[in-house]
Parts: sequence; structure tokens; C-alpha cells
Amino acid sequence: MQILKRAGRFFMCLAMTWMIFAQAQAQESVQVDSITITANKMEENVQDVSAGITVFTEKSISDLRIDSISDVAAYTPNFMIYENGISGANAPVMRGMFADIHSHSVSAGMYVDGVPILDGMAYEQDMLDIERIEVLKGPQGTLYGKSSEAGVINIVTKKPGNIFTGKIAGEAGMDNKRKALVSMSGPMKKDKLYFGICALQDEKDGWVEDKNSGETVDDIQRRYGSAKLRYTPADNLDIVLQGSIRQYDDEQGHMNLTPMGAAMYGLAAPENRKVTSDFSGGNKSKISSQSLNVDWDVTENLKITSTTAHRKLSKDMVLDYDFSPQTFLHCVNNDSNAKLSQELRTGFSNEKLKLVTGFYADKDKIVSDYTLYSIIPGMAMASKDEIKGTSGSAFTHAGFLLGEKLTILGGLRYDYQKKEYESAGYSIDNNWDEISPKIGVEYKIKPTIMTYAGISKGYLSGGFNPYAHEQAYLSYDEEKLWSYEIGAKSSFFDNRLILNAAVYYMDIDDLQVHEMIDSARSYTTNAARATGKGFELELTAMPVRGLSFMAGVGLSDVEFDEFKDAAGNYKGNKKPYAPEYSFNVGVQYRSVTGFYCRADITGYGGMYTDKKNEFKRDAYELVNAKIGYETEKFDVYIYGKNIFDKAYDSVYGDGFYVNYSKPAEAGVTITYRF
Repeated sequence: MQILKRAGRFFMCLAMTWMIFAQAQAQESVQVDSITITANKMEENVQDVSAGITVFTEKSISDLRIDSISDVAAYTPNFMIYENGISGANAPVMRGMFADIHSHSVSAGMYVDGVPILDGMAYEQDMLDIERIEVLKGPQGTLYGKSSEAGVINIVTKKPGNIFTGKIAGEAGMDNKRKALVSMSGPMKKDKLYFGICALQDEKDGWVEDKNSGETVDDIQRRYGSAKLRYTPADNLDIVLQGSIRQYDDEQGHMNLTPMGAAMYGLAAPENRKVTSDFSGGNKSKISSQSLNVDWDVTENLKITSTTAHRKLSKDMVLDYDFSPQTFLHCVNNDSNAKLSQELRTGFSNEKLKLVTGFYADKDKIVSDYTLYSIIPGMAMASKDEIKGTSGSAFTHAGFLLGEKLTILGGLRYDYQKKEYESAGYSIDNNWDEISPKIGVEYKIKPTIMTYAGISKGYLSGGFNPYAHEQAYLSYDEEKLWSYEIGAKSSFFDNRLILNAAVYYMDIDDLQVHEMIDSARSYTTNAARATGKGFELELTAMPVRGLSFMAGVGLSDVEFDEFKDAAGNYKGNKKPYAPEYSFNVGVQYRSVTGFYCRADITGYGGMYTDKKNEFKRDAYELVNAKIGYETEKFDVYIYGKNIFDKAYDSVYGDGFYVNYSKPAEAGVTITYRF
């Protein structure tokens, strides 16, 4: 209720401010920019799409200092990224739906120019040369299939063109933060061939101290590079070949044992943000990606698109999981995860009909090669496991206009997936198929107000329990979700105020949970059912030129309807990793003289991290600020993130580990464009 009171006070203040400025500036031409998106695999105005969508343009990405997918989530209602303390290992949580990173799946898939990122172990993307980020909330199974049960993040990068552009940027800040960026793009042959390149170096000292050496143990160093080649042999043909690589050179990470975890090893309770490890862990992993996109405008109404993609994570990590002077649990990890995918689709549109039809296929290979070292008898082990998978899909989605105001929506997708697990001559295989339908209606009350209602299905892929010995627990099935949603998209005062809202209800079946079989065994099974419901509201306003407001709030309630195992009955408990709410409020002023300032407050409600609801991360709010001066070619800013140094640590692993939150950060950025 507290968040509702805060949101109510904010909207009341905004309304009063609006009335004052609107009265004074009634004749001034000021509007919130309209945005065209492609998340539904065709070009549409965001206000005409019947789904909860948050969109970030190139300008808003810069204004909000969005550097990672976690930053995107902070400004999106009912979206959170749970960082697991290991670089690149991030679990998206959308509308309370969460997938364990060890399942090699996610509840909200991410796509970068059509390249699928569907594994929580490598769920990261550098936000460089981005044209647009589109966050769709609710099941997107019809157009995207697996790993889209709660939503999809669609990222579109900028295409090089006939105008040569370039940018050099530098950043320095607290904890010896150093960041340098160079990017440029332009024509190699006018109207035919174009190039784009980008390079980034990012370094920062850590904030967790090793008591033995006095040094920090979570310093980071990341390098990123990308190259893009675009060819337009004809006016109706656009071919883009691109590749990127991200290299980590990080230390241990920002986690530690809890007092309960330390007690298990007979150790003293750890001090806050301090460890006493017998060696320094490290992460020298890399993520590489390549893709080929072909867009062919066959006619004015018909378009054919092909996306061929390959993405690979290569792990090179050494981790001290016990954070102590003893070798209780050390791990050397050399995993790899590769996906090759192909999508071919057609899009047709005219005044009455919008139709997308296509096929998708992919091939996965996940290799888990690790060694555990321990002085505890029976804990030490070495293993090399392999999971191979293939899948194929066919899908169609259509919208048909009846009359002038009513549109009927419908879609259907069929997915088939096969996986095989192998280890030391032992193998398990299974296959699954799924049908994902969607039906809905849109009704335009007036040109600036659209209401909608829809029913859609999403699912999370099945998988294996490699160390199970009973046939019943060797594998687990898909997690399935039916969502019922109504909403409205509206604009007022000549497009100076955009207000969008949605209410949803989710029926979740075959929920993938960790079921305790007995005191010695715990497996992932489909032992639970749950119900989710929530509300989302987003507002963007520009009362006068240069002054803008943005706000968003999401309420989420997901609880178990059925779930019990050998350790207890969890019916009525809240689903883990499901924040009760999220919100963001921001105000920005950009003067024609070049002065710029912005302030934002973001926050999440309390959430549990275990099925018993014993361990909870409390609600928190963060304050970010930015002030600077802008010219046509040169910008300089002073920024602060979490400027009041709010701690929001969380306990996970059934109370064994604590995941330290990031401390305050401040610095200066300088950008030169040419």
C-alpha cells in the first residue's frame, strides 16, 4: 500500500504541475515523440500494439545512463534482473516469473537484431550503438516460442548509412572507474555498401575486501568490440552481416557466505563486504556472436526476412565458493554454450490485414566441464557433461480490422524440441512439443485512446536432472502459463501526455521448482501450481519544451496454489524472486542553451528467495542523478548512481550465501561526436 500512496502523491503533483504549465504554454508546439517498434516482427506505432510495452530510444538510453540489461529493468514496471554474483550470469524476472540459471533457460528471452539470448548463464548485452530497446510484458509464445512465457526484450542496433558518423567517449569515477568508447559508421560505397565498428574498454575496482591482503576481490575489466557490414544492392534489399565479442577479465564477484553458511564450515560469521579466501578467483570468459540479416521488400505490402545467428559463451572461471582460508569448496569451470539459429518469415500488411508467418529452428550444444576441490570427503569430483538440443517451430499471427475501430487478433505456434544429456557413457534423452495460441481484440474509442483484451500462452523449456537415479526424476517437463490481460493505450493534450495501463491474471501450471525428495535428494520437478496477478501503469509527459516527466509502477502477486515436498507444504507462500512491486519516477530538463539535468528514483518491493519464505530481501529505493552541458558535437556530464549508497543485499541458496548489492557510484563522462 505504501507504493500506491507514493504513486498517488506523485501523480497528484504531476497533475497540478501539468495544469500550471499547460495553461501558460497552451500555444507552444510540444509533443512526446511517437515511436515505431518491431517487436511483433513488423513496423507498428507502440501506442497501437495491444501489450504492455516499455520502449527506450537512443536518446533515452543515453539520458538514463543505461549500460546493462539491469538498468533496462530498473525503468520497466514489473521487470527485474537478479544478478547471481558471477559476471554475465543474470536471471530476468518479469511479472514474478523466474528461471534458475542452471536450467539454461530464461522466463523472458532477449533478442539482439534477431539473435536469441535464452540462457541465464550468458544473459548480458552491451548497450552500445543501440537504436531502440523494446520490452514486451506478458507471454509472447506465438511469435517467440520457448523462453518467452513472461515477456521478451527486443534490442535493435543502429544500421550504418550514407552519412559518416563517429563518437569518442570517456568516463572516470569512484573506485578507479575507467571507461573508453570509440564508434564510427559510414559509407564505403554510397547507396550500396556501409560499415560500422565499435570498441569499449571498461574497468573498475571492486567493493568486497579480502581481509588477508587488504585488496578488493571483485575488480572488473571488460572489453567489447563489434563490426557491421551493410549491403543494399537494390532499393528493396537490405543485407547486414555483423559480429561481436565480449571478453571478461574479472575477479571473484560480489557474494559471500551468510552466518548460517559460515557456521556449516565451522567459521566465524563474515564481516560485511569482506572475505577471507585462500586464493583469488577469476573470470576470463567470453561471449561471441555473429548474424546475417536479410530484408527483402517483395512488394509495397509483402516483406520477407531471414535471420541466421550464432552465439557462444566460453567460460574460463575459477571460484572459491567457501570464501575461507580452507579448501572446503573450490571450482574450476570451463563450460561452453553455443546456439545456431535460423528464422525465415514473411510479413504482409494493408489497410485491413496484418499477417506474420514463419519458421524457426535452432541447435544447441552445452558442455559443462568442471572440477570441484575439497578437503571434505566425498565432495571433490570432476565431471564433463554435454547437453545437445534441436528445435523447430512454425508460427502465424494476424490482426484484422473490422469496421473502423475494432481489430481481431489471433496467432498460433507449434514448437518441437528434442534434448539429449550425456556423461561418461551415461545418456538421457527426451522430447517435448507445445502449441502456443493467442487471441485478442483491440478497440479504438477515439484515435488517441485504444483499449484491448487478450488471452495468450507461454512456456519454459523442459530439462534434465543429471544425477537422478530414479526414472521419474531423470527429466522435467515444460512450465506452462496462461495469461489474461486487459489494458489501455492513451495520449492527451495533443500528445503531450502518454498514459498506458494493464491488468493481468496468470494461471501457472507444471511450475519448475526444487522439490526435496528426502533429506539427501533434491531435484527440479513440475511439482507446483501457482496464480499470479498484477497491474502496470506508465506515464510520459512533456508539459513545456525541454521539461519532461516519466513514471512507472508495477504491482505483482504470485503465490503457490499447490506445492509440497518432504520438507514441508508451501501452499499460499509467495513465489521466490517475485518482487511485490517496482516503480520509477523521473524528471528531466534540457535547455536550448545546452544545460541538462535529470533525477530518478527507482525501487523494488520486498521479495523472498526461498520456497519456505524464510529469507527475504526488503524493499528499497535508489536515487540517480545527472547534470551536464550539451552542444552539437560535445557533451560533458557529472552523474551519480545510488547516490545515497543504499544497501539491498539478498540471501539466497537456502540461506547459505549473501549477494552484496552495488554501492554508490559517481563520476564524469565526456563525449565528442564527429
